[in-house]
Amino acid sequence: MELPLGPTALLVAAAFVAGVVDAIAGGGGLITVPALIWAGLPGEFVLGTNKGQSVFGSFASMTRFGRAGLLEKSRARRTFPAALVGATLGALLVAFEVPRDALKPVILGLLVAVAVFLLVRPMTLVPHGAPPKRPHLVAVSCALVIGAYDGFFGPGTGTFLILAFVLWLKDAAAQASADAKVVNFASNLASVIVFSFCGWVRWRIALPMAAAQFAGGVVGAHLTVRGGDRLVRRVVLVVVLAVSAQLAFDLFAK
Repeated sequence: MELPLGPTALLVAAAFVAGVVDAIAGGGGLITVPALIWAGLPGEFVLGTNKGQSVFGSFASMTRFGRAGLLEKSRARRTFPAALVGATLGALLVAFEVPRDALKPVILGLLVAVAVFLLVRPMTLVPHGAPPKRPHLVAVSCALVIGAYDGFFGPGTGTFLILAFVLWLKDAAAQASADAKVVNFASNLASVIVFSFCGWVRWRIALPMAAAQFAGGVVGAHLTVRGGDRLVRRVVLVVVLAVSAQLAFDLFAK
């Protein structure tokens, strides 16, 4: 499938913006998935092509965070393979056509609760208390479970990772955003491998978007490094509200 120059340019622009947003707080799929649907791709090709381009953005932002010294390497060595395994299992469930719609009301309810909590207590994304006694076990568990969620369903994955790392591992928000990218890159990589075998990735569309995602990921990670915890906290709240609105629309539009 080839698209005219105009729609391709709009998809590339959407991918760049998504890369910036995703690097800061997750939620880039809020922009690219509707754009791919608008371009006329069938459902499974939207899913596969979105992963085909987003893997480049998560790699770019992860690399930029690494250069800035924000990645905790000992954690990354454990969370990367855990997310890879989890996302592979999740993507295989999609490939075997396990229904996903039942998750929408559950995730919507969770996101609404998170949004209310962030609005009522804006310092939620500031770490409080001591870190757990076994931080690597907690990090691996988060990577495995949220990685599986990303492979199977996906909305808000990066945001859930940031929340988990702040609330349970007591990371600062910018640190959590950086470490989340390791998990996000692994889950995107696993998903795109599975979906490529299924023939669901339209590479002629994904690759131009991937170049823009890569650039957006670098810019978003740079903004996070410069803007710090305050920027991440603000964008996380916006992303949570936006994902909630999208899921609500999907549920009630049917």
